[in-house]
Amino acid sequence: MNITFIIAFVAAAAAQIMSMIRLVIGPSVGDRILALDTMVVNAIGLIVLLGIAQGSRIYFEVTLIIAMLGFVSTVAYARFVLRGDIIE
Repeated sequence: MNITFIIAFVAAAAAQIMSMIRLVIGPSVGDRILALDTMVVNAIGLIVLLGIAQGSRIYFEVTLIIAMLGFVSTVAYARFVLRGDIIE
């Protein structure tokens, strides 16, 4: 089981690094927004893996909060890029 966790952590970390690279070199704003959203999903995956590896339930509650904040921030940033303001 330990080898499985190591492989999963390495894969999730590699995905996070690739998202960071896309964030830096993304040619358009849409690519950067998508990279930020992907980084949130990768962070959620890493936290869930950490929770499973340690056998603690608190990490799952943390991932729910991060998922909600990530969704709202992605929508707000996309709306800001499209319209120029968030609150009308």
